[in-house]
Amino acid sequence: MSYRIAPKPPRAEPVRDPLSAAWRLIGWMWVLVRHDALLPREVTPVLPGWARPFAAFLHLFSGREGRDGRPGQRLGRAFEHLGPVAVKLGQVLATRADIFGTEFATDLGRLKDRLPPFPIDQARREIERSLGRPAEALFVEFGEAVAAASLAQAHPARLADGRKVAVKVLRPGIERRVARGLDAMRLGARLVNRLVPPARRLEPRAFVETVAQSMRMELDLRLEAAAASELKEVMDRSAAEGFGHMRAPGVIWDGVGKRVLTLEWAGGVAMTDPACAEQPGLDKDALADNVVRAFLGQALDHGVFHADLHEGNLFASAPAELIAVDFGIVGRLGEGERRYLAEILWGFLTRDYPRIARVHFEAGYVPPNHSVDAFAQALRAVGEPVIGKQASEVSMGRLLGQLFEITALFDMHLRPELILLQKTMVSVEGVARRLNPDHDLWAAARPVVERWIARELGPRAQVRDALKELIGTARATARLVQDPPRPETVVIRETGTPRWLAACIVIATCAAIGALVLSIWSVTQV
Repeated sequence: MSYRIAPKPPRAEPVRDPLSAAWRLIGWMWVLVRHDALLPREVTPVLPGWARPFAAFLHLFSGREGRDGRPGQRLGRAFEHLGPVAVKLGQVLATRADIFGTEFATDLGRLKDRLPPFPIDQARREIERSLGRPAEALFVEFGEAVAAASLAQAHPARLADGRKVAVKVLRPGIERRVARGLDAMRLGARLVNRLVPPARRLEPRAFVETVAQSMRMELDLRLEAAAASELKEVMDRSAAEGFGHMRAPGVIWDGVGKRVLTLEWAGGVAMTDPACAEQPGLDKDALADNVVRAFLGQALDHGVFHADLHEGNLFASAPAELIAVDFGIVGRLGEGERRYLAEILWGFLTRDYPRIARVHFEAGYVPPNHSVDAFAQALRAVGEPVIGKQASEVSMGRLLGQLFEITALFDMHLRPELILLQKTMVSVEGVARRLNPDHDLWAAARPVVERWIARELGPRAQVRDALKELIGTARATARLVQDPPRPETVVIRETGTPRWLAACIVIATCAAIGALVLSIWSVTQV
């Protein structure tokens, strides 16, 4: 059974305007210094001796905004100040809890990016430009923005048939701001790749291109509409099969353009609203389980998942109903990646560490020059302290720090194709733990993984795969019988051997015979 995953790495785009990118990168560094987020004071004691005076010098320039909060919170505020590309970078950095620790990743993962909305008149103009007709032609009511993010903002509206809808409109000129920010990120990634050799294992340039590709998708709301429609079908299909852990609003296609997206109004209460947790009859434990199971069901059963599942994109209602919004980031897993994910989770659930190790090697995540048994031993050291324990009993910071040490020990590189998967897993675990601090992620995941294993790797699946292989062989044989390969006629032409080549061969042969005779004579003399 193959788990080989060999995706084409993202192609590194050139920096369009190096001078402007360099100046913008310097500006980013200054904002980070002001927020004490470049070399935070908390890391000064662990820096090498030669670097501590430099860190102390930078701390002299930190402003009032750099004195409050944890490092992740300060970095999050700096990213909010820097704009949409920095916010996206912070969201993706939140996937690397194995590097920075869970608390730091959680602080970054809470980037809600709440910004002042742009005027409603501009929103109406954007709608008319994108849809080719004024807003009044589609909406009988169109209200002020209720949520404003770095890329877009959402307005409540009502259709002629009385349905309430949410209208998402991109910010004017946002494409230009994103392009400039990506140029600065690409320049920074190149500098890191060249000047910091240990960071090359994290593939900084591939990391930036993954962020860039995600942002390009988010800047075309027609693509988000397609993703919302697809995920709604996936969730409806799961509900029909008895696994309705999450729902999605429908798309109003008449209100969709490159810069405008119209969805049905999501019911429930936003999970960022404190009133959400106070709803009568709300079952927080079941809600936490549903967040985990909805994500895993989408990823494993369908190979497509909502890749931005934080509280800002989730609405809840009693007893444990979940509705997802904002489909700008969608993750996809191929058959090999789905099998890899299921096998890894199942291996941890059953404490089968050799199996987990073999999957990593077969998927190509660990270079073949390392020992499978040694990697299994390292995985056991990570898994045994946490499996079956409640979240409140697990030191995730220590666990993930140890896991990162192991990835370095076994030369494991960052896998760009799994960034969204890792990001979403961190977000989902964070949502579940905030609903229930003692939530057991493994217990919640077990039914979904067991169902997938039974369907894809059980006896029926083996019979199904054998039949598929047999049918494929029979079809190939039938094609050979109907259209047998024609024998190829091979024409052999005799050509004379050049005299110089013949002479060389004779000389070499004589030399070899002479050397052999001399060797035999030497042995007999001994």
